[in-house]
Amino acid sequence: MDTVNVMDQLEKILSDLGIPEELIQPNALLYRDLQLDSTEIVEISLALKRRLGIKLKLETRQDKTLAEVSTAIELAMTEQIKSKNKI
Repeated sequence: MDTVNVMDQLEKILSDLGIPEELIQPNALLYRDLQLDSTEIVEISLALKRRLGIKLKLETRQDKTLAEVSTAIELAMTEQIKSKNKI
């Protein structure tokens, strides 16, 4: 999955949480800009697991941009593919 598709999936998840589309920008911070709380962050992690089959821990004190989250998703997907190929 390429970067655009990953960001699209992330945008869909955020839209499902009720985040206005105009706020969903690559440089938007999860806590400061999108005003997400810890429960919503966990919901994003669960949605990523359901939709993409990856585990990604987003519950940290450090605020992340959507671009950083997208990069982390891509890395997790790459690791998942590598681990499946080792079997």
